[in-house]
Amino acid sequence: MILCIGEVLNREQLGRVRSALDSGQFEDGRSTAGWHARLVKNNEQMQVTDEAGQSIRTEVENALTGHPVFQMAVRPAKMTSILFSRYRDGMTYGNHVDDPVMGRGPGRLRTDISFTLFLDDPDSYDGGELVTDTTAGEQSYKMPAGSVVIYPSSTLHRVEPVSRGQRRVAIGWIQSTIRDPAQREVLFDLDTARRQLFEREGKSTEFDLLTKSLANLQRFWAEI
Repeated sequence: MILCIGEVLNREQLGRVRSALDSGQFEDGRSTAGWHARLVKNNEQMQVTDEAGQSIRTEVENALTGHPVFQMAVRPAKMTSILFSRYRDGMTYGNHVDDPVMGRGPGRLRTDISFTLFLDDPDSYDGGELVTDTTAGEQSYKMPAGSVVIYPSSTLHRVEPVSRGQRRVAIGWIQSTIRDPAQREVLFDLDTARRQLFEREGKSTEFDLLTKSLANLQRFWAEI
């Protein structure tokens, strides 16, 4: 399941994040790429070494994990530290698949879900589309600032070259309590349906049955 969620960050939050990025120090993005992805990766990543960098990382993480649709879609068990990437002056990231396992020690995790949170207005730069290669063909994403796209980490994807301006994004990876993407989609659809039913009719017998089914499916499938 690939899902786009709008307005994860509001204008005030975007302003704080952009201000920190404007004054931040960036390094070659290949430092965090696998040996084969390093061949096609050409971007920059912010060095999060000071209080300002840690603050925006925490703010973005809290906005994501506190968003109900994000929670419903990913059902996180673990999340990597958020990275802030910048593309400019023809920078691009060719076709690649994210590493299946990331981190070390207690922070090590299996990457089930990847996300890209857009930080710049789409009309402020040319190019920079996130392109996923799926069974339905290629899909292109260039979303409003503050919006996020989530997709299975097993997806082949790329970032098109930026020819004007700069494309800045927050990215990260999640190990879900539900490993299988098809099962996550079933739970997402069921949860969406019960919430819509509650909005329309309040707490009812049908709502309770859907809630019971949702809870029991999670018991069957969850890995803790």
